[in-house]
Amino acid sequence: MSDLQMSPSIQPQTSEVRRVGIIFAGGPAPAANAVISAAATSFIEDGREVLGFFHGYSNLQDYHPVTHRLLPDQHYRIFEERDLRGIRNARGILIGTARANPGKGIERPEDLDDESKCERLSNVYRALVDLEVDALISIGGDDTLKTANLLFEYQRRLPPAAKHVRVVHLPKTIDNDYRGIDFTFGFFTAVDFMAKELQNLRADALATSGYFIVETMGRKAGWLSYGVAIAGEANLVIAGEDVVGELATEVDGRQMLSVEGLVNRIVDLIQLRERRGKHYGTIVLAEGLAELLPDDVTSSLPRDDHGHIPLGGIDLGKLVAERVSAQYNTRTGRKKKIASVQLGYESRCAPPHAFDVMLGSQLGIGAYRALVEEGKDGFMVSVTGQLDLRYVPFSELVNPDNLRTDVRLIEVGSDFHRLARFLETGVDRLRDWAPGRRVER
Repeated sequence: MSDLQMSPSIQPQTSEVRRVGIIFAGGPAPAANAVISAAATSFIEDGREVLGFFHGYSNLQDYHPVTHRLLPDQHYRIFEERDLRGIRNARGILIGTARANPGKGIERPEDLDDESKCERLSNVYRALVDLEVDALISIGGDDTLKTANLLFEYQRRLPPAAKHVRVVHLPKTIDNDYRGIDFTFGFFTAVDFMAKELQNLRADALATSGYFIVETMGRKAGWLSYGVAIAGEANLVIAGEDVVGELATEVDGRQMLSVEGLVNRIVDLIQLRERRGKHYGTIVLAEGLAELLPDDVTSSLPRDDHGHIPLGGIDLGKLVAERVSAQYNTRTGRKKKIASVQLGYESRCAPPHAFDVMLGSQLGIGAYRALVEEGKDGFMVSVTGQLDLRYVPFSELVNPDNLRTDVRLIEVGSDFHRLARFLETGVDRLRDWAPGRRVER
């Protein structure tokens, strides 16, 4: 048996990947530079070249060999070791980011055969080929994963003789709503940062006998709001997963948020705490609840390239706080300080938590190992257990019919869901959410 066969740590390496591109797209996330530096350093130390493309797909999707050529230090950086030294804990994103979407308009597999719909995707491919890039490392959220899969699928339809650029994806979102990985880098930093802010607001509420309704990021899933509520000792947390029963109303066949039900739930909580001699508190709402508001509130708002409403512009917390204040006054004849605060953007470039630096570094190195050691193409790099690497094919993450990714929601009744319910203030009507003893604060 050869030494190569005997040692599981030594893998056969491919020489096909000599030049690698890295792209970061979507919103910022703490530990982004740990991912980028670990990935780039892995290739450079192995004698391979790495290009970091500036601002997501912004320049790649507009590429033209004559009118819009991509130039070093203007549209991308050819990394050197000194560029990557000591930046794992640095804030921000070394190569910037953007929400440009070269796959916009591609909604079904047959759209990949439509030249007009694939124009920007084709520009990305041609730019990579002309720059002699052999593989692309995509770092981003579910929309960026969708784009990575589109680029992979687009190339599968090219003639056999056409150059093929391998694609691997690294999952990123502070929302932690990703299938295929337990926790995404930046999540714990964002939770820690916002939980500390929530504790400050809790102290303020205690001092002034008031309440703060705190809106946190979390467009589709409640992971971030739940984490902040648990670590920040909130008295109630509500996310999209909780829109059932009295918190739900049906509009044109769709289940939407009942603002009246939410307001009543919060006022019930305030009055219960008052009966227990507690005249203060904090309540956490996931910003994604705003997407479940009736259309008369959201229909006039603009949308980004991925079709998303800018949730920060709705100010759900303010809307709810005003109605809670009015409802409390109607019930009691008294006034109550009910203030609202939005938390989110402050956390996206916060100094990264040590765990996020470790996780991000492992994902970055995982990109090297996926491409060079494993010969992967069309895979997402993931970790399990104690940062053990695993590789998940795009086909397991992307719906083959609509080419979209599925969001991972908190499972109602799961141990994580029940944890938040055990720790919040108990209201009689909530007891079926988390049976058992509650901890009162």
